[in-house]
Amino acid sequence: MSETATDRHEEATRLVGRLSSRIRTVPPSGIRRFFEIAATMDDVISLGIGEPDFVSPQPVIEAAKASLDAGRTGYTANLGLAELRDAIAGELKDLHGLEYQSNEIVVTIGASEAMLIAMLALVDPGDEVLIPEPCFVSYGPSAFFAGGEVVYVPTRAENDFQVTAADIEARITDKTKVLFLGYPNNPTGAVLRQETMEEIAKLVVKHDLFVISDEIYSRLIYGEAFERGHVSVPALEGMWERTILLGGFSKNYAMTGWRIGYACAPRPIMEEMYKAHQYVVMSAPTMGQVGALAAIQHAQEDVENMRQSYDARRRYIVDGLREAGLPTFEPEGAFYCFPDITSTGLTSEEFAQQLLMEEKVACVPGGAFGPSGEGYLRCSYATSMENVQEATKRIARFARKVRGDA
Repeated sequence: MSETATDRHEEATRLVGRLSSRIRTVPPSGIRRFFEIAATMDDVISLGIGEPDFVSPQPVIEAAKASLDAGRTGYTANLGLAELRDAIAGELKDLHGLEYQSNEIVVTIGASEAMLIAMLALVDPGDEVLIPEPCFVSYGPSAFFAGGEVVYVPTRAENDFQVTAADIEARITDKTKVLFLGYPNNPTGAVLRQETMEEIAKLVVKHDLFVISDEIYSRLIYGEAFERGHVSVPALEGMWERTILLGGFSKNYAMTGWRIGYACAPRPIMEEMYKAHQYVVMSAPTMGQVGALAAIQHAQEDVENMRQSYDARRRYIVDGLREAGLPTFEPEGAFYCFPDITSTGLTSEEFAQQLLMEEKVACVPGGAFGPSGEGYLRCSYATSMENVQEATKRIARFARKVRGDA
């Protein structure tokens, strides 16, 4: 008797139990789940995905087209185009005073690959990785895939979601090897103050830890944080030699689909990281690298125009949510706000689900970003001002209805 499609599916389902326990243990992304639900509905305003609504700058597009017309469709060097790595080094020096040589930079498939190869280079099975949370959903799984034990360090709105040296030190053990910092922060929008960073740096040196610093939103800062300027972790005393810096073009340059990121590290460390990159992906897409080079060379005005637009949307949505009785920490970076929805009596999951179904606004429950995110909702304002205004109105209406406000 021939095998049917049902038979094949049932057998495949049975075989799932024999897959890697590591992959089966990790839950799917809470961000993507709500995005996929929203995609099946009409007239939904999505504040769910952290993706700029801007088209990539025109010089980026033109440079990539020209590279294809010129037949540049082969591999680049494994580390990436030399001229792009030189340009990244120059940008980091100009913006943050960092000194990296071209061979201390690897161009990756987005910052996501950079994060994974950093973990693979640093973490042995059983090593503990400290991660302040709420945090981006990929941080913990990337450490877990490398064999690490994740230790989350909670942060709180009453402390402006600042992780402190004391918070970190309380969780350091003889197994602790890596501190992962992601600031400006996704989902809270928090930016670490320099004095806080300096205290953390002293602690890191004291305990001989490594740091992975995700600074993908380094150009998107606002208010007083913008006036102070972004402080990069490896620029702090004692930190350059023990930090792997992650960056990329997705957020600052509105190039999410190009998938171009990078990692920077001292040459001895980079030579070990490079092995993982070399065997996993060979090299990042050539036309994407050409576009990234054009972004650095010709799109600086675009970055500032986008930052100012995000800033206006940020101020509107924060004010609107506060007026609706949803206490909202003022984000200083990235393009998210993180309102407190506990006054409604709903969990984060319930609030996000009902908001989507009743008001057709897609947001992400705060619990998706760690235990400290429960009771909050992540709202991305990387969408048009018109959408931000309408979504804010719908969220306010929903919150008032749930609370039974007069």
